[in-house]
Amino acid sequence: MNVRKVNLGTWPTPLEPAPKLSVALGLRRDDLWIKRDDLTGLGGGGNKVRKLEYICGAALANHAQMLITIGAAQSNHARLTAAAGARLGLDVMLVLSGMAPSTPTGNIALDTLFGAQIRWAGNVDEHELKRIALKHVAQLARRTIQAEYIPFGGSSVLGAQGYVDCGRELIGQMPELDQVVVAVGSGATMAGLVHALGSEHVYGVDTGATQDPYTRVGDMVNGLGGNDVSSSLRIRTDQVGSNYSRLTNPAREALRMAAHSEGIVLDPTYTGRALAGLAAAVRDGTIHPGQRTVFLHSGGMPGLFGHPDWPGAKDF
Repeated sequence: MNVRKVNLGTWPTPLEPAPKLSVALGLRRDDLWIKRDDLTGLGGGGNKVRKLEYICGAALANHAQMLITIGAAQSNHARLTAAAGARLGLDVMLVLSGMAPSTPTGNIALDTLFGAQIRWAGNVDEHELKRIALKHVAQLARRTIQAEYIPFGGSSVLGAQGYVDCGRELIGQMPELDQVVVAVGSGATMAGLVHALGSEHVYGVDTGATQDPYTRVGDMVNGLGGNDVSSSLRIRTDQVGSNYSRLTNPAREALRMAAHSEGIVLDPTYTGRALAGLAAAVRDGTIHPGQRTVFLHSGGMPGLFGHPDWPGAKDF
């Protein structure tokens, strides 16, 4: 892909053994490793930094003066887009679902700290968020302001290239890994890993962020080129619970397990569900002792402090 990316993160991110968590899950002590993409450096860290290096590179090539993106109220992608804009000297507008809170918390507080403008769209879906954002792009164009629209989650074939890089990075760190377990939100993280490692080495856990994760991931994998692996994608879909925005009991237990065993904080929406999915995969034999397994920590901790179920932290 002939796109000149910008440097926004700190690479490579660490790959750390997690022996106590591995045993707690029912694996051997040396089976589980954590890829620390929560430590990517920019704006509180997280997986979106890899995507934004390519997306912002393209925006600068297009002479953009502003970045406009969309997301849920506690969007990690929105936070990191705001941070990337601050780093690169670009204005940022975030079109978020919901209503402005009386007290900004979690990612919303950081969005404001990084200087982003926030437009609250009310109770609307991703398609309406996109329509509103593109309306702002058109309005700015009439004022000769070049604004670059970034899709939900930064997920596009271009953004997925960041996780092709991550997959290659992992090969260098652990050439004989059996699988990477990753949360599936908007899909580009898994798509890039599948392109780099092969579908047999990537195990996704759906978080409920999109209606059809298989199609979403598959389309981006195909867009990256190579063999069509859509029919061989491995995505677990039983960890969503009643609602994308609610903390499930398995995710709550996963947060507790990671914190108590390794001193690592997960987030309630993505990595909490992903670790719960890994635990379920060990229980049902999909993943078994003796396999070298990498858990991709995609960040998101700031969202913990704005999550509607966070007051239940005493239950941990």
